Amino acid sequence: MTAEGEYVRVDSKQNSDLLWAAKGAGPGFPAVVTRFHLKVRPKIPCMLSSVFVYPISKYREVMDWLTKITPDYDSSTEIVAVAATPPGIDQLCIIPLFLAFKETEGECLKALEPANKSRPEGFIVEDVNKQTSLAKEYRDQANANPPGHRYCAENGYVNNDVDVVGVLEHAFTTLPSPKSFALWYAMAPCSRREMPDMALSMQSDHYFAIYTIWKDEVDDERCQKWVHDMMKDVAPKCDGAYLGDSDFQVRQTKFWTDEKARKLMALRQERDPSGRICGYLDHGDKTGVRGLLNVNEWSNNGS
Repeated sequence: MTAEGEYVRVDSKQNSDLLWAAKGAGPGFPAVVTRFHLKVRPKIPCMLSSVFVYPISKYREVMDWLTKITPDYDSSTEIVAVAATPPGIDQLCIIPLFLAFKETEGECLKALEPANKSRPEGFIVEDVNKQTSLAKEYRDQANANPPGHRYCAENGYVNNDVDVVGVLEHAFTTLPSPKSFALWYAMAPCSRREMPDMALSMQSDHYFAIYTIWKDEVDDERCQKWVHDMMKDVAPKCDGAYLGDSDFQVRQTKFWTDEKARKLMALRQERDPSGRICGYLDHGDKTGVRGLLNVNEWSNNGS
């Protein structure tokens, strides 16, 4: 439904500007989606994972290993490093996870082999070539985000040319509560391919996010301050951020390339000039119909 209250169909041939915006505009999308159609893919025949749990004292060794092997790794293997306190292990750990999606078990085993053979010594737990499924992965993710808690999240696409391991070390090793976690997601090698023409346009080889989770209101100031201070250090080393894990009332940063941001904000003004549809709701809703500024306020020269 458009801002004028008209039902329209959006696809590559009609209202294609809205299709372009829907892929990356986030809450600033200048219409309301009432129905969408998906082209489904066949069920993935095989999913295997390898997980290694190390004490946080192994952070540098583990992250050095990961950042070296991932740029040339199998492109259909998801690679993540998480700092967390796992159930049953009463200490903060650094946990690299490799998840292979393939047509056969043999292909999965081949994809995981380089990680299984090259992983550093000194792990607490090693669980390799384990059968898994999308349902299990979603359950694990849900368990890591318990209901009835308080949350504060932030993120950034870390610049490819900085010391990524050093930049993220403080965040990974000083989490303010046992349920909090930090993650690094290997965007490479997929980040090096040409992206389709859509609003979503910001990426680097390294995605970083912190999810600070606590139970009691008394810890609000401490935990929120930790996130704020952490991102004040990390943000200047980032190209931008993913708007889905960002709080527009806390800070402004780059969510799109300059060209895509200008196009998106112009489309917002054209499609919803009076601001009938809720936009990004930055602090005080100052940007209104104009949309976000797409600038990194917490740069090296920022406050």
